[in-house]
Amino acid sequence: MRKEFTTPGGEERLQSATARQSPPYPPGDGKVKLVTTDWLEDHLQERGMTVLDVQPNVHDYIKEHVPGAIYLNEGFLRVPAHGFPTSYGPQACMQESFRRVGLAADSPVVVYTGKGAFSGIGDGLAQTMMAYSLAKFGHNTVYVLDGGIDKWKDEGRTLSQEFPAVDPSQFTVEVRGEYPIGYEDFKQVKDRDDVVVLDARPAKVYEGQGPWRKPGHIPGAISLPWRSLMDDGNPMLLKPNDAVIDILEQHNIDRSKTIICSCGTGREATNEFLLFKWYFEYPDVRLYEGSYTEWTAYPENETVEGREARKKPVAAAPSR
Repeated sequence: MRKEFTTPGGEERLQSATARQSPPYPPGDGKVKLVTTDWLEDHLQERGMTVLDVQPNVHDYIKEHVPGAIYLNEGFLRVPAHGFPTSYGPQACMQESFRRVGLAADSPVVVYTGKGAFSGIGDGLAQTMMAYSLAKFGHNTVYVLDGGIDKWKDEGRTLSQEFPAVDPSQFTVEVRGEYPIGYEDFKQVKDRDDVVVLDARPAKVYEGQGPWRKPGHIPGAISLPWRSLMDDGNPMLLKPNDAVIDILEQHNIDRSKTIICSCGTGREATNEFLLFKWYFEYPDVRLYEGSYTEWTAYPENETVEGREARKKPVAAAPSR
């Protein structure tokens, strides 16, 4: 059974208890990889490497950050477009922001977040949201700090309050349109037998009422809360590979199908997009950026309440 979820290639790597201790993980030419706190400390002085602190509030960064880290809040990524509240900003804005923090597309950038030592509002998703966005807009070597700054602090590593000098870069945005899937394409393919749609929101929201105009979930979407994949005490730390594989098996998510990651606004789904596309190297992974917010913006779209992915058919009344 397990082999279905890790083939082709990489079964031994995925099952190895020490695989992620040989970062960057996984090996190969993927755009996004995991690195450990040990690795980051060993490479902090590496020429050409940028460390981005994407903690939830600038005061969190001011209070403490990894030495040499530059602050870039994820909030700049999305702005309203024609009233829709969670669209990506203009490419020119993305490009200017990435230039201001000195990014070069082929030089490594490490991204981390935390719960927020000052604000206390961090949910752990800022680093996956930023990593996905960097890759989408043309960066080629993105590293996510497994465990974030919280793990760094727990291990007693050095923190700083210094703001590093940064030389602007000439980063050029090149959008990778094969990562997201738009609304019309999503509607066309979501119910195909060779497609699995995942919903990364908490189970109680998937089953019932969240902030959206309609309760429930997109018909056919399988509940896979992103938080279930992470360490119980640290939302930035991915569970051991074997534990994650067990969860995927329980949900019958295999490599032979197209995986579409969704959630509420496209942010929680970045956690699972990174996992499937880059950490576990599934061959066909997309992210429905509009997610449930866009789906429910169309009143004619049906939704499903409860634990089942689809509405159960109503039994026909017995004939007399």
